[in-house]
Amino acid sequence: MTVAARYTVTTADQMRSLGHRLGLACAGGDVVVLIGDLGAGKTTITQGIALGLGIAEPITSPTFVIARVHANAGEGPDLVHVDAYRLGSLVEVDDLDLESDLERSVMVVEWGEGMVDALSSSRLVVRLSSSEREADETRTVDIVAEGGHWTTHDLEWAAT
Repeated sequence: MTVAARYTVTTADQMRSLGHRLGLACAGGDVVVLIGDLGAGKTTITQGIALGLGIAEPITSPTFVIARVHANAGEGPDLVHVDAYRLGSLVEVDDLDLESDLERSVMVVEWGEGMVDALSSSRLVVRLSSSEREADETRTVDIVAEGGHWTTHDLEWAAT
């Protein structure tokens, strides 16, 4: 994978802002795969994506419910927020029947690397890396476009 864009964020607000810009660029049918260690900011960037989509309700980690659908009160796509951390196999992912929501939703999948590749040949992979220094809140966010409408040009939304 070639990194299409790399960003450095130092606060949760900056992570939400980056997610907000991503959400503004998303459309129904998009899949965003979030990769990163615990505490790297996966749910925080998802909160920003939700804001960009126009989702008004609070976004929390779906760790224990596996998947949560957040309806869009406006005309934009819904948000399907999935946490694949506790899923042990592709069969368990398939059992969630995520494809049925995909056309009219933006699907954000935490811990989704290798787990949701069959959902769409077009996805945005967002890798969040924490600083190696314990007290440092800096995160590096690498964004990779895989197929479909996600091209380097499309990623210019994040630079502002």
